[in-house]
Amino acid sequence: MMAGRVLTRFVNRSLLQFAVGAKGGRIRGSNRFFWTTASWTVGALGSGRAAFLLGLPVLSALGYQAFRKVQSSAVVCALNKEEVLEQADYLYSCTETEKLYQLLLQYKDSEDAEFLWRLARASRDLSLLPDTDAGRKKQLTFEAFEYAKRALEKDDKCFAVHKWYAICLSDTGEFEGVKVKIGNSYIIREHLERSIELNPKDATSLHILGYWCFAFAELPWYQRKVAAVIFSTPPTSTFEEALEFFLKAEEVDPNFYSKNLLMLGKTYMAMKDKEKALFWLTKAKEYPAYTLEDKEVHKEAVDLLNQL
Repeated sequence: MMAGRVLTRFVNRSLLQFAVGAKGGRIRGSNRFFWTTASWTVGALGSGRAAFLLGLPVLSALGYQAFRKVQSSAVVCALNKEEVLEQADYLYSCTETEKLYQLLLQYKDSEDAEFLWRLARASRDLSLLPDTDAGRKKQLTFEAFEYAKRALEKDDKCFAVHKWYAICLSDTGEFEGVKVKIGNSYIIREHLERSIELNPKDATSLHILGYWCFAFAELPWYQRKVAAVIFSTPPTSTFEEALEFFLKAEEVDPNFYSKNLLMLGKTYMAMKDKEKALFWLTKAKEYPAYTLEDKEVHKEAVDLLNQL
């Protein structure tokens, strides 16, 4: 079974460039669990590195069969849990959001956290598609949080469960007002820290926590006053703390995300370190623009470099 799973992973990774490249999209690392946006942050996260290719003579037949299996239906059928999860991660890597959602929706009543956190992620990704109307977006946002909450009840030792619980909780704040948003921020940080404790090598959780720190570090004084009225001790952080998490994310997975490079530059700018800001903003500007967000990062980096 293990050999079969490893082979499946190798086939899937080798297909990524073909399956996604044909659409002009970008590959998301199949072994990572990325977020896209949170209501208290800017922008969306997605993507990973190009897949590596194995020997073409071996993979040509296997790859074609695997590709046909994935593409043959809007819902991919599987025989057991391992196959479902392999196919779910493959569809996620190919940004086949609707197919992924429909596949995992069959397991919405599952007691297995591995299905539930992936369904939370898929529901959230579906809510963020540009053609999703406002009513459907709200429905999917709260649906995603319910799946994440159930996943946490089933397995609180899984780093991905804590990460997606934090992300989905953050999303609900968009519909619940400032007071709830600020109140949730404590819980969000707690679960991000737990995710990192369970998996210190997850660059995405480190980046999100860095952004959490940056957002509160740059909070204008008048917003701090409003927060202090609502909460006796509102959330606080510093640019130094944000920098620590951004650098750690880069250490465990260099160049994994254009926004992390941008945030390093912005953090050094806030700390008045022009030389290091120039270094990281230049890296952000030169990052290959595979996605719309990468293009937005490029534009912001150019604008900030012009200010230095």
